[in-house]
Amino acid sequence: MQTEVKEKPVYAVAASVQLPHVSDIEFEASLAELRELAKTLGYTVVRTFIQKRASFDTTGYLGIGKRQEIEHYAAHEAECEIEAILVDHEISPSQARNLEKETGCGVMDRTMVILEIFHNNARSRAAKAQVEIARLGYMAPRLREAAKLAGPQGRQRSGVGGRGAGESHTELDRRKIRDRIAELQLEIVAMEAERKTQRARRHERQGLASVALVGYTNAGKSTLMRALTGSEVLVANKLFATLDTTVRTLHPESVPRVLVSDTVGFIKNLPHGLVASFKSTLDEALDAGLLLHVIDASDPGFERQLEVTDHVLAEIEADTLPRLRIFNKIDHVGDAVAQAACEAELRTRYPGCVVMSARRPEEVAQLRLAIIAFFQKDLIEAELFLPWSAQQLRKDIYAACEVLGESADEAGALFKVRGEPAAIERLREAFSGISGG
Repeated sequence: MQTEVKEKPVYAVAASVQLPHVSDIEFEASLAELRELAKTLGYTVVRTFIQKRASFDTTGYLGIGKRQEIEHYAAHEAECEIEAILVDHEISPSQARNLEKETGCGVMDRTMVILEIFHNNARSRAAKAQVEIARLGYMAPRLREAAKLAGPQGRQRSGVGGRGAGESHTELDRRKIRDRIAELQLEIVAMEAERKTQRARRHERQGLASVALVGYTNAGKSTLMRALTGSEVLVANKLFATLDTTVRTLHPESVPRVLVSDTVGFIKNLPHGLVASFKSTLDEALDAGLLLHVIDASDPGFERQLEVTDHVLAEIEADTLPRLRIFNKIDHVGDAVAQAACEAELRTRYPGCVVMSARRPEEVAQLRLAIIAFFQKDLIEAELFLPWSAQQLRKDIYAACEVLGESADEAGALFKVRGEPAAIERLREAFSGISGG
């Protein structure tokens, strides 16, 4: 029996500077999102350091006093080893280097955290290439700082194999990065044609019932995924060897069997340079027969997020897919009266939407029925005759269809089934060549 592997926890602290124009609500929302992103990467944030300043410190992002406070906490107060400081802004290479030197902890800024998540979520070749371009672009200006940290010994390199005597490591590495980015961009252009062909093939074999969850990181997608697939109650998650662990079966199993996949979450303050790589990591959404667009009903800024999601899905040509809007976290809206009022307003503004909480089993069960109904609407009922000489094919009928009834005579068994027209046709063809003898 397969059990889930528990990874060793990696501990980090979060740090952020609140500038005068940023409201407390915006500031806390961004920090909460950073902690959520950190969790996605496998970090446990044990403490958050915040500072109000008129501007970022040019030397080390935070003021000197706050940097010393972090150093003291990491060295003396923390009950675990602090592996990294996660900074809720994009900071310059020199700020990161100084912060690292003064606190003794590795530093990851917001952009780097997001890049690592995209890197882990990139599945297709095109997505991997886009993410690599973004990572290389991020790394290039940071090479000089890495060389400073390494000290003078490794900075010069002899002319052998280089452009000229004494070309620096940094210059050579930067040239390598430029060449690699150019190479990847050519690959992406070549892949475009290939992806169009794959998409056409995908539409042909749309027989596989699959659902993809899309939406912002804090909308509760993972909770909904676990609730729909029963992965928190199953000790051995029914994972498919050929599919990534983010794909599970709708539980309890249905006919047709429905696969549910979680996609990389949208992020509020997505750095501009990462937009292309983010879109390419959403590729798996295009494989789905139905998109579940999960929205946090309790977030005051959900309308803007909804617009952004719609816009991005249109850009990656996923706006033609059937979509179900799910307003989640209704239980966070307030008391029962507030929840009812919010639900009524959402249903009026977004006809056909689902308003629910992923933590209420009865509402998850209703959503599950709605998903199954979507995939069953094209099913037909039919009769299949299987001679006694071919009873080894019974399992194929049960695998492809829902068996509604079975009767038998001396020639064989007659099955009354419900299934997809193409699947029933395939079975008919397979059985037609078998004689009743």
